Amino acid sequence: MTQLGVGIIGCGYIATSYLGLAPLFKALNPVAVADINMDAAHARAAEYGVRADTVDDLLKAPDVDVIVNLTIPAVHFEVTKRILEAGKHAYSEKPLVLTLQEGEELRELAASKGLLIGSAPDTFLGGAHQQARAAIDAGDVGRIIGGTCHVMGHGMEAWHPNPDFFFQPGAGPVLDIGPYYVTNLIQLLGPVRSVAALATATFAERTIGIGPRKGETVPVNTLTNIHALLDFANGATVTLGTSWDVWKHGHANMELYGETGSLFLPDPNFFGGVVEKSIEGADITALPAWDHPFGVANQDDLANYRCAGLADMATAIAEGRAHRCSIDLAVHAVDVMTSILRAGEERRFIDLSTTCERPAALSPDEARALLA
Repeated sequence: MTQLGVGIIGCGYIATSYLGLAPLFKALNPVAVADINMDAAHARAAEYGVRADTVDDLLKAPDVDVIVNLTIPAVHFEVTKRILEAGKHAYSEKPLVLTLQEGEELRELAASKGLLIGSAPDTFLGGAHQQARAAIDAGDVGRIIGGTCHVMGHGMEAWHPNPDFFFQPGAGPVLDIGPYYVTNLIQLLGPVRSVAALATATFAERTIGIGPRKGETVPVNTLTNIHALLDFANGATVTLGTSWDVWKHGHANMELYGETGSLFLPDPNFFGGVVEKSIEGADITALPAWDHPFGVANQDDLANYRCAGLADMATAIAEGRAHRCSIDLAVHAVDVMTSILRAGEERRFIDLSTTCERPAALSPDEARALLA
């Protein structure tokens, strides 16, 4: 199979995941990295045996077919637009953009140039979430009528030495962690038609608990405690609780309720984990182990196959088919998340202006076909 030359813009910590895991996939050939900080680019290039380019040189590089945007979310739109204008396919870390208007502009630009855009998260391609998808599609618990999701904690200031960004517009729990939950819900249940929310920011500032800035405070300028209702086009209603104002809770990550039973899913921030179900009130039991390669632990006790979405996109380019981490999915997820934030501020229901198809399921055999 033809490999696509992969370039990366942004050499922070997340670049280690892409550079370290890309060799797992036969369609990917990392060739160069770039950063506005050339010292960071040279260090990352030396670590992984690739070339260090300036951003301008990477955009012009003839051996680069697709560029991965690992910059901060505030410049995701600007950088992805430059990638497309340079005639390269683009793949972005989450969230793709921070406004629906930006997403629509990128979709138009890509279509006009015959290019593809992909976007993380790709954890929904993991073995656990694809097993849950297979159970839903097989009707194991009947039609899904509702569910609950919770991603709650007390923020990053206790363990991150520079947590400022997390508490500014463009971050917060909905846009930072929410993409994993919202994207997984869309691939399991289909598109969302409306949302409602209540939202607050409990603490005006946060105190850094680690590193050289320990004791310094950072301002909170975004919503940090959001409780939303998602009304899906298929009739299901899901409660989504996201908060960085909660010290402790006992909620499950994700539960889906069907007409004949319930499914219990692991954290969609990760690829693996155990899926459980209960039929007609019976005891909750684990589904039988599924032979899906993206559920196999490969980093300590975790399954980590970041780059799966990028590899699927590279393969889709070669095969002329739709890719799973698509622009339509990413834009709809952005519409869901930004509408949740607006609904929380305005205390009302908001009808979404976008929709999308569920991405195709990824069977064990299809996942194996992506691997080197």
